[in-house]
Amino acid sequence: MLVSKNRQPHASLGRVLDDLGATLLELVCGDPDRPGDIGGVAIHDPIEEPALPRHALVLGVGLRRPEEIARLLADLGRHEACALVVRAPVTRSDELAAAARESGVALLGLTRGASWAQLAAILRSLLAEGDVGDAGPETLGGIPSGDLFALANAIAALIDAPVTIEDRGSRVLAFSGRQHEADPSRVETILGRQVPERFARMLAERGVFRELYRSDAPVYVEPPSSTLAEFSVPRVAVAVRAGDEVLGSIWAAVHERLSADRARALCDAAKLVALHMLRVRAGADVERRLRTDLLSTALEGGAGAREALNRLGLASQSVVVLALAIVGPSDDATSATERQRLTDGLAMHLSAVHPRSAAALIGDTTYGLVPVARDGDGEGQALRTAADFLERIGHRVRAVIGVGPVAHDVAGLADARASADRALRVLRTGNGARHLRVARLADVHVEALVLELRDLVAARGDRPTGPVARLAAYDKRHSTNLVETLRAWLDAFGDVVAAAAAMYVHPNTFRYRLRRLAEVGGIDLSDPDARFAAMLQLRVVSPG
Repeated sequence: MLVSKNRQPHASLGRVLDDLGATLLELVCGDPDRPGDIGGVAIHDPIEEPALPRHALVLGVGLRRPEEIARLLADLGRHEACALVVRAPVTRSDELAAAARESGVALLGLTRGASWAQLAAILRSLLAEGDVGDAGPETLGGIPSGDLFALANAIAALIDAPVTIEDRGSRVLAFSGRQHEADPSRVETILGRQVPERFARMLAERGVFRELYRSDAPVYVEPPSSTLAEFSVPRVAVAVRAGDEVLGSIWAAVHERLSADRARALCDAAKLVALHMLRVRAGADVERRLRTDLLSTALEGGAGAREALNRLGLASQSVVVLALAIVGPSDDATSATERQRLTDGLAMHLSAVHPRSAAALIGDTTYGLVPVARDGDGEGQALRTAADFLERIGHRVRAVIGVGPVAHDVAGLADARASADRALRVLRTGNGARHLRVARLADVHVEALVLELRDLVAARGDRPTGPVARLAAYDKRHSTNLVETLRAWLDAFGDVVAAAAAMYVHPNTFRYRLRRLAEVGGIDLSDPDARFAAMLQLRVVSPG
């Protein structure tokens, strides 16, 4: 059984420094052991008045001058923040020390070379800010359940080497302290939360992963002789299994082979890591289901909507509904995996906009709730947030987002969802909006009405009548294309040259067909009512 030293509370500033102090963060001045959990992570905006959660950890992006930092420390003290992070190096001065002491806000430095995005992602993993469905404390092997960082530190103490815990895709789930004792490749791995592709390819080519996943014993990996200079410290790795399933692996940076006792301890640790990884997986599934149920209840706007919003932390706030879906065919398994991946990505993206945002996959649509100011352009803000998300994920997956209007209360939430759904449907079908990836209902209102008319026509079983019906029947008997000729002419607003080009025929040929369809269909093309009736039928009633 693994035993860890007494640690700080799970989301305390002391705990964050314990886990990240040697790799990402350094304490410049202030008291990291003040009681209280970190209430959230916020980014300092010098233009807008801060709206911070209590005990916030604030990222001071772009702050350099000591007097500017000192002023912000004083301001954050009035907002009961716990710490401010600025880019290292930071010269400790009497002014900064006094500001940290008087405000009660610790000042931390972010290691040069690390990005703010990396820090924000790692802090999110450490703090586990999601509080939906939070169960009471639970331990496995003396370690808080699912706390892989605490487990990594315990394993590092047992084998006297810095370790990482990784999943099957070589993504870093947790890491111990003392990483500065390893080599540059380990630091790069932690900063990127992923083993760099060139190192993973080298390990695969040498058969390390094959040997690792076939064996229960630790695998010793010598560094490459000269091809990858950053990889200079040997590794010992062991697979983490749950029955026949390989969940991931533990990697230790060592300077010599492990002794028999330490190798046995590493193998025992792998069994405990498997329990924690399964607990994390189960907990994530439970939380995801609960969040989905709460979001679904809130969006329905029924009797339980207010309580659901309260449990999501969105009660008494104005919110905008986003509806996201994937466009295009894909097999069921791939589609389900891709939808969940996009849902998780949207949830993380929205949380950066507002910590109380919520997102969940309901059916084949991902819904997001984004709190907005009551007196601002909430709809426009949500539109920009959605567009930014789709830009970030690129075009590998064709996804679209419908944006609903601002809902100021529970009663307006169901209508807001309906509007987002209507806009999303237009985007998914591409009905007159093929160039759009994000839209409000106001942007595609006519297209939405046309789709709803088609639904009504289909439900009633209506068929074309009048001139369109006569043209369709003539085309069927004589294998002509008079219906398509009429459609092309109407779409081109009567421009014969443009319509002929769309049909790939000579304008004179097109004029002949136009005269012929007027005779066959009995339609007066100079009558605006006749043109509108034909256009409407061609849009909503399938001549076929």
